[in-house]
Amino acid sequence: MPAPALNKAPSRTASPEIRRQQLIDATIASISRFGISGTTLNRVTQEAGLSLGLVNFHFKSKDALLLATLRHLADEHRDLWIGRSRSDLDPMAKLRAIVEAQFHPRICNRRKLAVWFAFFGETRHREAYRKSSGEVDLERQTITMQLCAQIVDEGGYEDVAPDEVSRTLEGLFDGLWLNILTYPDRFNRQTALQDVLAYLSRSFPKHVDICGESPE
Repeated sequence: MPAPALNKAPSRTASPEIRRQQLIDATIASISRFGISGTTLNRVTQEAGLSLGLVNFHFKSKDALLLATLRHLADEHRDLWIGRSRSDLDPMAKLRAIVEAQFHPRICNRRKLAVWFAFFGETRHREAYRKSSGEVDLERQTITMQLCAQIVDEGGYEDVAPDEVSRTLEGLFDGLWLNILTYPDRFNRQTALQDVLAYLSRSFPKHVDICGESPE
């Protein structure tokens, strides 16, 4: 039996941006269920409730659609943590905002995590990830390292290396995402956030209160 369409198709007057986003959303749904190899343009159009001609009009190939989907996820993630780490916050509050964005339900849900790890897991698409989203990862790590350096100066943490904390945070983000995807009965967004804050509290004990609010 054919899978039901992901969303009701918009009207015939829907803008190109709406059509593109609907196809990207359908691609996310398809990859989360069938993987990259099992995601075809036919399957995407079925999920979106649109015609094959329309997907070919907006995206000339499956690879073009995959790259657009990956870029959408990267930009969505970046927009969230950039927006939350406002200029009026102190360095620790900015760092915490970046951490919380990693586990926000809009970003950290099993459907989207499955897409991230689908790209990580296949050699051909891993290279596409590095070209498309690697700069976003590097930007986040650079900013977290700068924030850690400011916190180290503020607190006089003589034995804390900002670059090591920044690298460890990146490893925790990826590892906890994988655990949430693979073992949903044992790992969730709230416990993942608390685990990262616990690490930061050991690194910056004068700055971190791990009893704050969970992600939205």
